[in-house]
Amino acid sequence: MIDYIKGNIVELSPTDVVVECYGIGYHAFISLQTYTALEGRENITLYIHHILREDEEMFYGFANKEERQFFRLLIGVSGVGANTARMMLSSLSADEIGEAILSENVNIIKSIKGIGLKTAQRIILELKDKVEKGEGNCSTPTTLSKDNGASSEAAAALMMLGFAKPAINKVLSNLLKENPTYSVEQLIKLALQRL
Repeated sequence: MIDYIKGNIVELSPTDVVVECYGIGYHAFISLQTYTALEGRENITLYIHHILREDEEMFYGFANKEERQFFRLLIGVSGVGANTARMMLSSLSADEIGEAILSENVNIIKSIKGIGLKTAQRIILELKDKVEKGEGNCSTPTTLSKDNGASSEAAAALMMLGFAKPAINKVLSNLLKENPTYSVEQLIKLALQRL
């Protein structure tokens, strides 16, 4: 089993990457979170989840072990395949998904393309205990900010202004760590200064 590939980026797009290692080009599907982490770099380490089926072989690549571990938790849920898990990690960070699971916020999870109400409920049901125990390695504390609504409203407004979702998520996450009681307006104003 391949754990990671260390080499140079030959091709990089928001959905996949080709990494050359000792003259061999390895193609891997990636999330937007990983794309953001790899952008502008040449020599990288890509953590791999290898899927081998009768008719195909695929690599899913991650910029860090934590994201890969969360991906593995997600694909362990009945009805969540590798592409759905990758879509989830492209829409939200592992920490944000972990927060939504712990706070049982079905609306955040079902806001992800391809996730319906039943799948969102199943993800929360099957993963809540694992995330609480830290199996997903997400850095989400078990005591959460109760103001998830303000952050999602601010994120929606910033996306309408044309900012990239990964950048928005990172800035809003940092702002909520500084002060979990910011209002929607405060979050938007402060985020605009940092984006």
